Amino acid sequence: MAAEPNGGGVPPPSEEVHLPEPSYLPALTALGLTLAITGVVLSWIICGIGVAIAVPAIVRWVRQTREEMAELPLEH
Repeated sequence: MAAEPNGGGVPPPSEEVHLPEPSYLPALTALGLTLAITGVVLSWIICGIGVAIAVPAIVRWVRQTREEMAELPLEH
C-alpha cells in the first residue's frame, strides 16, 4: 500500500455546510395541494380547504427560507 500524503490524515473542511432547520411546512404544503387537487374532482369545498392550507404554508415556507438565507455569510 502506498503512503498517503499528509500522513494519512483528512484535510480540514474549507467551508461550512448549511442545512436548513427541520420544518413541517413541506408536508403541510403537500397536504394542502393534495386536498386542493382532489377537491377539484370531488367538491369545491374540499378544494377551498386545500387552498386555505396550502397558500399560508407556502408563504411561511418562503419567508422562513429567506430568513435563513439572509443569515448566511456573504461569501457563501
